[in-house]
Amino acid sequence: MKSVYFDCFAGISGDMCLGALVDAGVPLADLEKSLKDLPVTGYSLSSRKVTRNGVSATKVDVILKGKGHGKAVRWEDIAGIINSSTLKNTVKQRGLHIFRTLFEAEAKVHGEPFEEVHLHELGGIDCLVDIFGTLCGLSLLGVERVYTSAINVGSGTVETDHGVLPVPAPATAELLKGFPVYRSDIPFELTTPTGAVLLKGLDARHLPKPLFSINSIGYGAGNKDFPTLPNTLRLLIGEENEPAHSMADTAVTVIETNIDDMSPQFYENVMDALLDAGALDVFLENIIMKKSRPGVKLTVIAREQDVERVAEILFAETTTIGVRFHRTERRILDREIREITTRWGTIRVKISRHGNAVTTVTPEYEDLKAAAKKTGIPIRKLAEQIAPELDHIRDTI
Repeated sequence: MKSVYFDCFAGISGDMCLGALVDAGVPLADLEKSLKDLPVTGYSLSSRKVTRNGVSATKVDVILKGKGHGKAVRWEDIAGIINSSTLKNTVKQRGLHIFRTLFEAEAKVHGEPFEEVHLHELGGIDCLVDIFGTLCGLSLLGVERVYTSAINVGSGTVETDHGVLPVPAPATAELLKGFPVYRSDIPFELTTPTGAVLLKGLDARHLPKPLFSINSIGYGAGNKDFPTLPNTLRLLIGEENEPAHSMADTAVTVIETNIDDMSPQFYENVMDALLDAGALDVFLENIIMKKSRPGVKLTVIAREQDVERVAEILFAETTTIGVRFHRTERRILDREIREITTRWGTIRVKISRHGNAVTTVTPEYEDLKAAAKKTGIPIRKLAEQIAPELDHIRDTI
């Protein structure tokens, strides 16, 4: 399994990610070609070799053409651009999740409604290019799993449209919940909101050091050259030969609440909101509460960094007045998503492995549902008709 390790000894930003990917072997022309599937114009990419405190690195810049690109943008603007793109569905959905996470963080720290919050300093075009350029670059490399080191946030202050703020900026700090971070004596914003949301949105798992065979290394340069530290993001890219079962991989938090006074109609919306917020699983159980009242136990399984957001959704979207937490561990099989072309359209297939042995090959339900709606064929019949193709995948892996 192809994995990447973000070594954030000098922080992380969007342009550093692009530079590190190009330095690791992703041709700039391939990135530009992939980004053409995003309906955004008025920019170009440039790449050059630089040195940061004695370390050779690649600096990639998003060069904006014309005026007006720094204007504030809302979630509806960004979502409209992404939804109208022709990007791979997996990249599109990951990008939507990343931007929603970013807007939620900005809304929370500035006390603004989600629909009204603006991304000022990040602008529109450069932020879209940084995030989708990183997603496309990782896809071109075939990366399936992302890890990160502890993250250097720098120190001092940063000037924003909200005034002078401490480093890390409030939105960055919000996004880094659950990640190990540290401050350094470099008076500069080393980790930006874009860099932080990429780690969060890519479900990066913290490991003190990479546990795989390294095949390639890339250094992406930041803007400044510091005298005491190479201002670079290092990407280590390699292959994992065995499933990782460290505590960092398996630790999860279970959040539970009992509810006996909410309309059943509301649960679908609650579950969707929890899953959009990064919950690993959500499920309901019928229970009998005190005084023999029938109720529902709502259970959420989440990563540690998503626990607070899950709790906030439960309090906002349900009638509960209290939730319970307990930390536990899970062990999961390695999983891979492939796309297969059928006469009913493209269907994503989830492949699970235990070691080197394939255990299951399962079509994605949402894709079957969409194909059934389009063709009028019952979903059960569609599943039966693509079964031979699934058997072929299992036999050829």
